[in-house]
Amino acid sequence: MSRGTIGRRFLLAAAIALSASGAAHAQLPRQNPANCKGQPELKPLQPLTVTTPKGAFKFSVELADSPREREYGLMCRKALAADRGMLFAFARADYQAFWMRNTLIPLDIIYIGSDGRVVSVVRNAQPLNEAPLPSAAPAQFVLELAAGRAAQIGLLPGDRVQHRVIAGG
Repeated sequence: MSRGTIGRRFLLAAAIALSASGAAHAQLPRQNPANCKGQPELKPLQPLTVTTPKGAFKFSVELADSPREREYGLMCRKALAADRGMLFAFARADYQAFWMRNTLIPLDIIYIGSDGRVVSVVRNAQPLNEAPLPSAAPAQFVLELAAGRAAQIGLLPGDRVQHRVIAGG
């Protein structure tokens, strides 16, 4: 392994550790799944399109663009329709790592660069799993969909996501 590779891996590990152990997450308590309290649906729902080699797929998404909205995300939700999701928007691209604390449904987590291209996909993230699920490259946006949807639409790194907050979207 080259010195540059070791350095890049160290930086990636440090970025993941910082994202996964951020102050906002550290203050978020675990909840009993039977009476979990999350945030209400973020309205209005907004159109988002994912384009893969299989075609263009339209979703209605909640936009989580404040620290509190991003912190709670889809926690405590009991279902997510196949045509729904949540788009997390950050001020700039960086390595991201999401977890499934207090998240009761399995999700696909799609990391998106500032240009709207998918940089990596975590498929079927398991409910209540607190292990960090990192992006493979810097991402400014993260899209959560119902588990299995990424495979159904053939979503892979390099595919395009369009939304009003994404450059070119």
